[in-house]
Amino acid sequence: MKKFVINLIPGDGIGVDVIQEAVRVLQALARKNGGIEFDFRSLPWSCQYRLKTGRMMPEDGLSILADCDAILLGAVGFPGVPDHVSLRELLLPIRVQFDQYVNLRPVKLLPGLHSPIKNETIDFVVIRENSEGEYCGKGEIRQPGTPDETAIQEAVFTRKGTERIIRYAFEYAREHRLGKVMSATKSNALNYSMVFWDKIFQEVSGQYPSVEARQMHIDALAGFFIMHPDRLQVVVASNLFGDILTDLGSAMLGSIGISPSANLNPEGRFPSMFEPIHGSAPDIAGKGIANPIGTLWAVAMMLSHLKLEAEAGLLMGAIEQVLSEGKVCTPDIGGKATTSEMTDRIIAAL
Repeated sequence: MKKFVINLIPGDGIGVDVIQEAVRVLQALARKNGGIEFDFRSLPWSCQYRLKTGRMMPEDGLSILADCDAILLGAVGFPGVPDHVSLRELLLPIRVQFDQYVNLRPVKLLPGLHSPIKNETIDFVVIRENSEGEYCGKGEIRQPGTPDETAIQEAVFTRKGTERIIRYAFEYAREHRLGKVMSATKSNALNYSMVFWDKIFQEVSGQYPSVEARQMHIDALAGFFIMHPDRLQVVVASNLFGDILTDLGSAMLGSIGISPSANLNPEGRFPSMFEPIHGSAPDIAGKGIANPIGTLWAVAMMLSHLKLEAEAGLLMGAIEQVLSEGKVCTPDIGGKATTSEMTDRIIAAL
């Protein structure tokens, strides 16, 4: 019997709704396999927790969180706690302290989904730098409260951080037999950070002659996502650019509730974290209409990370079957099913 400890952070809003569906699916997979077991440890860290305690997580929260095989996150954000506070006191510390420097987000139009754009050949992955760059949190407010008040937001790009994420993108392309890597840049305007990024991209790409390396300014690349998604295979981007592009990618699939995200520490020194990319959507929390697909797809990515490839394949097959049938769908993708009804159908398809 293989036992896996999964730390759950349901968080806020619909995060609570979708994580309970993820648990149900993992329990169903464990019953089907018979040789695996999941030990779930739910942590109440959230905006509600902060309103009660003054902190998003306990002082020793990272030590508590580290004791697991993987982390499954719902969503974080709720009225009463500013978004920049919840982000900087929970998600970013986890990503940085656990060195989850790879944010991996597939952008794939699954069978049964309908894209709002004309080109429905959408199947690529965005690899986003996840631990520094524009989200480093450095900066200052000068002369506050005066007519000359000035906000300065810094970005930090290290050679180590930039090189390893770009190398990961090329290694991913080689491992998955993909022939193209596209770099998101803006070096015409960002004359330090992105010029530096471009230099390292050129250095690393030269070591992979069998992979076509191309770079494109972020504004043009956003248009390229819409006009020519069929020409994309692997996109590598900085923290900010990758964040924006992947939300665009999810919208291309017809719903923000569809897409998953993996925050990876590839070396395995720390646990990796898996989540849907959607927010907490407090306006529909508890109504039973949240789409669980983004979370369940993230669960499949987690299973693959845990070397449970057969279970990951079963789950993705069940998700694709249910979407292809088109009979049980949540309102965001044109149906009337509840969150639990859609999960029930996916479990049945297993």
